[in-house]
Amino acid sequence: MAKTLLLKNASELVTCRGHAPKCGPAMQDIGIIEDGALWLEDGIIRKVGATDEVLSGIAATPDTVIDATGRCVLPGFVDPHTHFLFAGHRAEEFSWRLRGDTYMDIMERGGGIINSVRATRQASADELLAIGLRRLDSMLSFGVTTVEGKSGYGLDAATELKQLAVMAELDRQHPVEVVRTFMGAHAVPAEYKGRTDEFVDYLLQDVLPLVAEQRLAEFCDVFCEKGVFSVEQSRRLLTAAQSLGLQAKVHADEIVTLGGAELAAELGALSAEHLLHASDAGIRRMAETGVIAVLLPATAFCLREPYARARFMIDSGVPVALATDFNPGSCFSESIPLVIALAALYMQMTPAEIVTALTINAAAAVGRANRIGSLERGKQGDFVLLDHPSHLYLPYHAGVNCVATVVKRGEIVYERQRR
Repeated sequence: MAKTLLLKNASELVTCRGHAPKCGPAMQDIGIIEDGALWLEDGIIRKVGATDEVLSGIAATPDTVIDATGRCVLPGFVDPHTHFLFAGHRAEEFSWRLRGDTYMDIMERGGGIINSVRATRQASADELLAIGLRRLDSMLSFGVTTVEGKSGYGLDAATELKQLAVMAELDRQHPVEVVRTFMGAHAVPAEYKGRTDEFVDYLLQDVLPLVAEQRLAEFCDVFCEKGVFSVEQSRRLLTAAQSLGLQAKVHADEIVTLGGAELAAELGALSAEHLLHASDAGIRRMAETGVIAVLLPATAFCLREPYARARFMIDSGVPVALATDFNPGSCFSESIPLVIALAALYMQMTPAEIVTALTINAAAAVGRANRIGSLERGKQGDFVLLDHPSHLYLPYHAGVNCVATVVKRGEIVYERQRR
């Protein structure tokens, strides 16, 4: 017999219906059902609608009943850009930025990503697994049911493969689904300083083929930035990755306007990420080619940089997703409430657009909009219950975690005592 779950009496059931990323005015359509209900069988949604309608079509007694009276129910949040699996911390670098040092200043003198590389190379797989489990627990408490994790704190074959293999094990052990992205081109390691082209050759010849052969990642990302990897170097890496079956993502135009958005459009990348300094032309090319903009407001906040132009992107027809960018340097935070508050207050996004950006569009940014990111028949039963009756409370209760209960594949995997 199928294991069944009934959720009923939701003050708002926010469905975010769709199987593809939404853009423009469609980002406002989040499909609210008042007094909503869900019926799940073996973790899959079979019925969605008003409570009376769903109950009238059910003959069996459910194994689990969730009474969502007075609560808003939304799809589980998807965090489509993180670097969550790393060893070591860089608290001192944050204090340096407070006194005026820039992110690139710190990176150029041997700090930044290279600092985390040293610690991650030294950490064992078991140590990284324990670190990852704790961090996924925290993400789950914020309503995240699927997360993308990038490698890139190894910059050598052994550690890059280790990071990706540990993330695969985390996906098996933890309720939060972990989507893996190979990002060996995150920085140039000390042993290749001044020889970036040679490092790119090393990745192409000795690392990327192993990642593809062992099926350790679905995506390949590159830090396309002045002083890191040029547009041409990024093109070489991503084109090779695509030929091996990995989809392309681009860290684009974060520090300066370099042409990363245009490159993402040229290659048909699934997403371009950061985009703080993306050009108007690059944004319009992304709209034309359907590249998803993954925006990271908490990073701009921590770096005290201008925010990405979410309003212009949405109005230009670019599908926008939101993510934390949880990492040890530029954004040591997995806080979804912080992302929501910043998107509302500083990026001119409406509450409905923010919900779309954290659900169906974020799911699309990790290639999973066909099975998660919305609450509709046939999709996976991933959803969250808020302490409050409406999604409008997400930005209104600014910076506070509103998530009370998290359900993954029809199982209650997190509960917090109601305030």
